[in-house]
Amino acid sequence: MINIAIFASGGGSNAATITKYFFQHPHIRVALFVTNNASSGVISLGDMYDIPTKVLTKKQISETSVLLPLLQENQIDFVVLAGFLLKIPDFLISQYQEKIFNIHPALLPKYGGKGMYGHHVHEAVYDAGERVTGMTVHLVNENYDEGRILFQAACLIKKDMNPDQIAHEVLKLEHAHYAQVIEKYITEFQH
Repeated sequence: MINIAIFASGGGSNAATITKYFFQHPHIRVALFVTNNASSGVISLGDMYDIPTKVLTKKQISETSVLLPLLQENQIDFVVLAGFLLKIPDFLISQYQEKIFNIHPALLPKYGGKGMYGHHVHEAVYDAGERVTGMTVHLVNENYDEGRILFQAACLIKKDMNPDQIAHEVLKLEHAHYAQVIEKYITEFQH
């Protein structure tokens, strides 16, 4: 069985979609939730699916003596970022080389980088007058949003759409594709 850990900071809708997708999967399972937010949606998700959940401070996440043993104890093979707002420490990137996924609510390389997450991205896309946006699944490296792109999906922005409506359309794409991209990559990685 391949074990994945989901790191999330917010409401956890992508985490919920991924967890549901891999629930009773024959080869891949969500084995751990990690959050830096004591009111994150993944806490109730952990209770619902009986998956261990760990709330860590920003300082704890940056310490090898805390994060690596936690992942090793839970036999984590891959890490999935689902709205996790802290920078992943270099030691974790080197320990999980090519094994950390992130989802970005734009078509990278556009609208990526430090500070470009969530609503900030949708507002920038709106302000620029873009007619197309979407989502990107990529592997995580040392630089924000610069890891190898695995998959992108696009949607049209209608003239009367505001940033909230753009966010809603992009989130539908994220929910439709993120888990399948993870599954395909892990399956191919194992062969």
